[in-house]
Amino acid sequence: MAIYLYTPIPLSSKSSSYFYPNFPKPTSKILLIPFNTNPKIPISKNKMPTQIQASSTSDLDPGLLQQAIQLVQSSPPTWHSAILSNALIFALGSPILVTGLSVSGIAAAFLLGTLTWRAFGSSGFLLVATYFVIGTAATKVKMAQKEAQGVAEKRKGRRGPGSVIGSSAAGCVCAYLSIYGIGGDAFSGLWVLGFVASFCTKLSDTVSSEIGKAYGKTTYLITTFKIVPRGTEGAVSVEGTFAGILASILLASISCLMGQINVPKAIICVIASQIANIGESVIGAALQDKEGFRWLNNDAVNVINISMGSVLAVIMQQLTLQSWPR
Repeated sequence: MAIYLYTPIPLSSKSSSYFYPNFPKPTSKILLIPFNTNPKIPISKNKMPTQIQASSTSDLDPGLLQQAIQLVQSSPPTWHSAILSNALIFALGSPILVTGLSVSGIAAAFLLGTLTWRAFGSSGFLLVATYFVIGTAATKVKMAQKEAQGVAEKRKGRRGPGSVIGSSAAGCVCAYLSIYGIGGDAFSGLWVLGFVASFCTKLSDTVSSEIGKAYGKTTYLITTFKIVPRGTEGAVSVEGTFAGILASILLASISCLMGQINVPKAIICVIASQIANIGESVIGAALQDKEGFRWLNNDAVNVINISMGSVLAVIMQQLTLQSWPR
């Protein structure tokens, strides 16, 4: 058997001679050195291999990739599959993540994604990813105008860990309750409903706020209906409210198409999200930044907002829609 070692050597670009004239001219300047492992078999200088196959791929265990794929697709999800799936997705989606999250925000989002995947599988993760993409896009709308008016989110809209936690706390609680089967099978559907409702609520709040800042012609303080500048805590606009409702309908519809909830529950999520957002606006107008409530910052208000949306959805399901199919 003959093994051909390919050793780069400097050759003159003007030289047209090679050690083996019958071998096709290489595209790069290399020296081909025959090495015979069996001295009884001579090597012909005029017969060189026309194709050499790389052996690096054959050295890899073909079962590793298959095992990784099976782990990602494991049903029900496991902690190992959740971590691996998130690692792959975050690596591929890093260019998008850095536009909407700080480094510490990405770390917090990774923990959220892992918990979500473990509880609700790929469909739950996709719902959160959809929320992130739409919410980030809405935040970037007319960013220069918002910055000039002093109502833009900090760091060009890149959210930190506080914002991630504030936007997902209720969803994380529902995921935890689902993972450990709190309440048994009778409550498993409620935890999914609460999870979806929390993100419908937060997306509606984000979109209504950001679109209102960008396009709201007239903004009213929800407690007095007095006209106030854009970006005022507790202020609402027709344009922003309408956009927020559409965003909530869109996310609830996506969840419905993925089979997480049915149409009646999607309607519940939309209604609960709008009631919660009205409550959030009232809290913002009446309490936020007021004496004795300095602790009530945006992140704290977000936690209250999504918790209201999640709890309202569960209560509505239990009290008024028990006869509807689950």
